[in-house]
Amino acid sequence: MRATIQYIEQELNSLYPKTEIKAFTRLILEQVCGLSYTQQLIKRDHVLRESDRHKIRKMVVRLKAYEPIQYIIGETEFLGMKLLVTPSVLIPRPETEELVHWIAETELPSTAALLDAGTGSGCIALGIKKLIPGVKVHAIDNSEQALDIARENADLNNFTVNFFNADILNWESASWKKYSAIVSNPPYVRESEKKNMEVNVLKFEPEKALFVTDDDPLIFYRRIAEFASLFLDANGWLFFEINENLGSEMIELVKQYGFRAAEIRRDLFGKNRMLRCRK
Repeated sequence: MRATIQYIEQELNSLYPKTEIKAFTRLILEQVCGLSYTQQLIKRDHVLRESDRHKIRKMVVRLKAYEPIQYIIGETEFLGMKLLVTPSVLIPRPETEELVHWIAETELPSTAALLDAGTGSGCIALGIKKLIPGVKVHAIDNSEQALDIARENADLNNFTVNFFNADILNWESASWKKYSAIVSNPPYVRESEKKNMEVNVLKFEPEKALFVTDDDPLIFYRRIAEFASLFLDANGWLFFEINENLGSEMIELVKQYGFRAAEIRRDLFGKNRMLRCRK
């Protein structure tokens, strides 16, 4: 196994930081060989099968093309849950975990119904079920491929969420119930901000889940706020993950739709990343 570890390090040395290469190595050996990190440390002299070495070489080739490790191994972790991910869905970020924690800290009715608009992998919906088990969670996406992944993740983690196909930009075409809270992490990266993004995101993650035009960057927030003004219960909560550069614009937008107590919270990197307001 030492030779394989050295191979991974040598192949990736000029492309990634050392700490990231060590993390890749641990994940690859866990995925391919079924070895925990402790076993990897103990069994450094273990001889890998040729079939396993072949799988590892193929993974390294994909890493050299900057494909995210999460897509290569087919899974990631979110709030301690294992979630399946494919290029049909965004890879969940730590900042989104913070948004789920903020929702869990917010006082919701004991019989609350919550809608996750644009669920993707289902990470927000399932995170809420984990932290607030009593909440009835509904989640929508307009991608059947994403919904398939979200449903698999619900089964994998033994949570019940009502997933259904709907386009929040055309919410008038579906029938809805009332909700105690609505949350969304919609596309919010402006086309002009692409130049600041990592190549692994640009090349591999789904564009339609990431980008909006510079001409109308708040299109999803405006439509969701309009929707929420009709389908949120009185005193219901609206939560967003937001573009760090559009915080003041977001405050003004939700105020225009009659929401109050709007506040922005910074993420672990100190960036304006979440907004909460109340009907």
